[in-house]
Amino acid sequence: MSLKKNSFIQGTLISSIFMIIIKILGALYVIPFYKIIGEEGGTLYSYAYSIYILFLNISTAGIPVAMSMIISEYIALDMLDAKERAKNMGTKLVALLAIVSFIIVFFGSKKLAAFLLAGAEGGHTIAEVATVIKVTSFCLLIIPFLSILRGYLQGHKYITITTFAQVIEQVVRIIVVLLGSYTTIKILKCSTEIGVSVALTGAFLGGLAAFIYLKLKIKNNKDNFQKSDKKDSVEDKVILKKIISYCVPIVMISIIDNIYTLIDIRLIVKGLSLAGFSAIESQTISSVIATWAPKICTIIIAISMSLTTNIIPHITSSFVKKDYEKVNKGINQALSTLLVITVPMTLLLILLSKESYYLFYGNSKYGTIILAFSAMSHIFLGIWSIFNSILQSLKKFGLIYLNSVVGLVTNALLDIPLILLLKALGLPPYIGTVIATCIGYIVSISIVLFSLNKVMKFDYSYTINTIKKLILPVILIIIVLSISRKLVSIEYNAINVILYLGINGLIGSGIYLFFTYKNKLIEDIFGKDFLKKLIKR
Repeated sequence: MSLKKNSFIQGTLISSIFMIIIKILGALYVIPFYKIIGEEGGTLYSYAYSIYILFLNISTAGIPVAMSMIISEYIALDMLDAKERAKNMGTKLVALLAIVSFIIVFFGSKKLAAFLLAGAEGGHTIAEVATVIKVTSFCLLIIPFLSILRGYLQGHKYITITTFAQVIEQVVRIIVVLLGSYTTIKILKCSTEIGVSVALTGAFLGGLAAFIYLKLKIKNNKDNFQKSDKKDSVEDKVILKKIISYCVPIVMISIIDNIYTLIDIRLIVKGLSLAGFSAIESQTISSVIATWAPKICTIIIAISMSLTTNIIPHITSSFVKKDYEKVNKGINQALSTLLVITVPMTLLLILLSKESYYLFYGNSKYGTIILAFSAMSHIFLGIWSIFNSILQSLKKFGLIYLNSVVGLVTNALLDIPLILLLKALGLPPYIGTVIATCIGYIVSISIVLFSLNKVMKFDYSYTINTIKKLILPVILIIIVLSISRKLVSIEYNAINVILYLGINGLIGSGIYLFFTYKNKLIEDIFGKDFLKKLIKR
C-alpha cells in the first residue's frame, strides 16, 4: 500500500492522536514499573535517562529536524537529486556523532555520575549511577539513525508513518522495561541496579524495531520518493554547509532543554542540602521533578511535539515561496491549537494532582505539589518548543540562540535563590526549581514574541482571541471542580481514585467542550467543515 501525504491540520490531528497514545502508554507503564523498582530504583533510572537524552540530542545534532526542513525545501524547489544527497550526508554525519557520543558516555560514565550527585553523600554511589549510565550509551548507536529516517519521511510530509513507528518503539520499549525489570528483581532476586539496567535496554530494542519498520516501509514504497538522474547545480559542500547551519540552532534547543533538567537535578540537590534536607531526600525530590512528575505530564507535551513535527515542513515551504501571510497564519494556527488542547489538560491535572500522583506512585510527601507546578511548566515548554521550531523554519537562528541562552541562564540563576526564599517564607522550597524553569521559559517566549512582531510585523490577534475565548471555560472548570472537592471526600485506594478522576475529568471536559463549542472556538481552530464531519462520524 502506498504512503499518503498529510496536510497541516490532518497531519497535526493524526500525529496528535498517535502522540497521545504514545504518551499515555509512556505514562501508564510507570505505574507497575515504579512498583517494581521502588523509589530507590526510580532515582537511578532518572539519573541515567537524563544523561541519555542529553547525549542523544548531541548525537543526532538536530539533523532529523534539519533533514525535514532541507528535504521539504528541495522538494519545493524541484531539486530531487540534492534532496537525496542531503539525506546521505546527514546519515554520515549522524554516524560520526553517534560513535563519539557513545564513547564519551560509556568511558566517561563515572565523571557524569559524579556531576549529577553534586557531592551528596548517603544516597546512591557514583559506581551505581555510572553503571546505569553505561547501559544507556548503547542506545546511542541506533536511535540517531532512526531519527534520520523520521526526518526524511517528515520532509516528504509523510507524518502518519513516522508517528506510527514511534508507537512501535514505545510498545517494544515498555514490554522490555516491565518484563525485564520484573524478571530480574522479583523472580531472579537481583539488585535494583541490575533491574534498572535491564529496563534501560528497552530504549535500544524499541528503537531497533522502529528502525526496521521504517526501512521496510521506504523499501516497499520506493516510487513515493522521487529521484532524478540529473544532478542539480548545488554542490555537496553547499548542502553540507546547509545541514550544519540548520543543525547548530536545533541542537542548541535540544541541549538547552535537557540542560534545564540537568541543572535542576544538580542545583536542587545542592539547594535542598543548604535548606537542611538530607542527601536521600534531595535525590528523591530531584527524581520526582526531573522524571516522575513529567511522566504524568507527557500527554501535555505530546501535542506540542506533534505540532512541531507538522509545522516545520509546512512553514518552510511557505517561507521559501515568500508567502509571509501564510507563515503568519501557520504560526497562529499552531499556537491556538496548542492552547485549545493543552490548557484544559493542564488545568485538570493541576486540580486533580493529588489523585493523579497517588494513582501512579502512591502516597508521596512531595509529589502532589510538584506535579501541579510541573503541569504548568509543560505549557510553557510546549510554547517555547513550537516557537523555536518556527524560528528554524524562518532561519532566524540568532534569535534561537538569544532566547534559549537567556532563558537557561535565568533558570540557573534563580534555582537556589528561589529554594532558599521559599524556605524562608515557610513554603515548600523544592518548588523553587520548577518556578525558576517556568520563568526561564517565559523570558525566552517573550523575547521571541517581541522580535517577530517588531522585525517581521507578525500579528498575534488570532491567538489573543483564542485566549479570550478560553477564559470563561477555564473559570467554570475551576469553580465546579473546587466545589466537587469540598463536597466529596474519598478513601484513597486505586478504585476510588480512578472513579474520582474519571467523574471529575468527564465533568471538566464536558464543561470545556460545551462552552468552546458554543463560543465557536473549536470551529475557529479546526474549521466548520471538519467539525461537521467529526460530529457526523
